[in-house]
Amino acid sequence: MENFSPVVHSPVTDELTTAPGAPEAGAGVPGEEWEQHRPAVFGVAYRLLGSVADAEDVTQDVWLRTARVRPDGIADPRAWLVTVAARRAYDVLRSARVRREEYVGPWLPEPLLTGPDAAEPVLADESVGTAMLLVMEELNPAERVAFVLRDVFRLSAADIGRVLDRSPAAVRQLTSRARRRIADARDRAPGEDGGTGAAAAGAGGGPSARAERERLLLAFRAACLAGDLEGLVKLLDPDAVYVVDGGGEVFAARKPITGGRRIAEVLLRVARRWRLDGLRPVEVGGEPALLCLRAGALHSVDTVLLRNGRITAYWRQATPSKLSHVPAHI
Repeated sequence: MENFSPVVHSPVTDELTTAPGAPEAGAGVPGEEWEQHRPAVFGVAYRLLGSVADAEDVTQDVWLRTARVRPDGIADPRAWLVTVAARRAYDVLRSARVRREEYVGPWLPEPLLTGPDAAEPVLADESVGTAMLLVMEELNPAERVAFVLRDVFRLSAADIGRVLDRSPAAVRQLTSRARRRIADARDRAPGEDGGTGAAAAGAGGGPSARAERERLLLAFRAACLAGDLEGLVKLLDPDAVYVVDGGGEVFAARKPITGGRRIAEVLLRVARRWRLDGLRPVEVGGEPALLCLRAGALHSVDTVLLRNGRITAYWRQATPSKLSHVPAHI
């Protein structure tokens, strides 16, 4: 997790102005300083919203606001910018919850390219992975903000309280409740969390685990391209879950599919139906993933969750409007 120093004297308001009698606001954030801290601003917005497009909008909004003016007495510009971004994202998140209720089929986060595949630097850790983003969808907006700002960005309860308009004691309660809910989700087996397979978020980590994920995903890719049903079945957990986000824009299963063999059959059937002809390894959310191609054009971005050497959750983001930022040729 990234470690950010706490903010000192960092009032956060919609217009970024100081109260009457407060020290006069200074000039805005210099361009060089902004570029240095932009990954943190985008990073907090994406973790809160699970949407690259919305996070980019928040980042642009923060830049426009802070380029004009910022309060004096800011000891840590990066942490202050994070709180400004969090406040804007909090407003977006509350309206997004309503839109989620009307969403067609399963909702999955927009894939975030990281590592060498990213167009610009991204703060990548477990909290930008598909599994954790799905787990955080179970939190209410205030819990999510408190958890991300405290456990990822290491802000103080007082600073988080200014974002949420809550007391430090209330923030500590929100953070504690969020941690319990996330821990409960991790204890559940894949498929018991409403079918998304997000429950096992955080299982495994470190270089050896990453190497194992890469090895298994490459074997899975080879089996898919070869049309090897039994090879796919061996790589899928018998209780695995397969979730597709089509967003009502393309034909896609509107309910999760469970069972290793059934998933393998569906994947091969979809590949034949849509004439999918390429699977390109990439890094998404800090973890190995696959770009699924059709005649050289992007069809979907596939991410997986592994446990005990098998795939327990397979997530396919196929909504065109949620893939517009992902280049097919990397």
